[in-house]
Amino acid sequence: MTETGVRQDEVRLTQYAHGGGCACKIPPGELEEMVAGLIPWGSGGSPGGEVLVGLETGDDAAVVRQCGPGARAVVTTADFFTPVVDDPYDWGRIAAANALSDVYAMGGTPLVAVNLLSWPRDLLPIELAREVLRGGLDVAGLAGCVVGGGHSVDDPEPKYGMAVTGTADPDRLLRNDAGRAGVPLSLTKPLGLGVLNNRHKTTGEVFPQAVETMTTLNRDAAEAALAAGAVCATDVTGFGLLGHLYKLVRASGVSAVVHASAVPYLDGAREAAAEGYVSGGTRRNLAWVAPYTDFGGADELTRLLLADAQTSGGLLVAGEVPGAPVIGELVPAGEHRIVVR
Repeated sequence: MTETGVRQDEVRLTQYAHGGGCACKIPPGELEEMVAGLIPWGSGGSPGGEVLVGLETGDDAAVVRQCGPGARAVVTTADFFTPVVDDPYDWGRIAAANALSDVYAMGGTPLVAVNLLSWPRDLLPIELAREVLRGGLDVAGLAGCVVGGGHSVDDPEPKYGMAVTGTADPDRLLRNDAGRAGVPLSLTKPLGLGVLNNRHKTTGEVFPQAVETMTTLNRDAAEAALAAGAVCATDVTGFGLLGHLYKLVRASGVSAVVHASAVPYLDGAREAAAEGYVSGGTRRNLAWVAPYTDFGGADELTRLLLADAQTSGGLLVAGEVPGAPVIGELVPAGEHRIVVR
């Protein structure tokens, strides 16, 4: 028994959160309305360097080219969320992998991260918070990324993540506005994380295949994409495959065809969706992309799974990535931004 009066082995972290993982993001439509017209100081250029990627296309991270000949680009991002699993160590690993993913999604290499922790210190044992931080530290170590401290606040709802800074070759970025018609689309992790996590939160069932997927770094996928000559990519997280694909094709001025039968799913994902373990975030994702999507004969279950709010999902790459399934292709802009076949 800890000072809070709670047994560590009886705590279910997901029960202390109104949402779970990236499904707790502010809905994409509301977010775009919120930031519309906000142009950060220094956009385009400043004494510190040239902004290569900023707010305009909603890409995965900000990128600034440093001044001087042969200078590298600095990639910076932040990502944190409420518990997506009950195990504190696994939650820390998942949140760290998810934050690091934004740097990989730009074609960068993470160098240093700082922790972002909110903790209900009067409700939950501080020992659990230590396990969360230990999980984040271990995954950052696998990435070769230094964790240099962080910031914590006393909060009624637990939240954890990282602010990450990395570097990239400014001439070899993966951007969401660089897609071109005629290029295939590859997906480096299967979908279904959202419905499995929601089932876990509701029932307590543990899905090792989901934890393994969420804790896998996107480093190798990013390196493979760059080696294959890709210039356009994004990671698939809280806005689902369709939401992130819509942002990519809109920014690139193209459309996309998705072959529904080619999209991979985690074991148990379809069953979880069919049994109703669908988050509110997923339904909001679907409502957001529906006006821009021709779903053809896709049934409601398929539509929900394609919009499933992922946490620490894979990369969606415009190009072929060895070992990753091709799930569609980019095509010239048409009546619909996305066509599902």
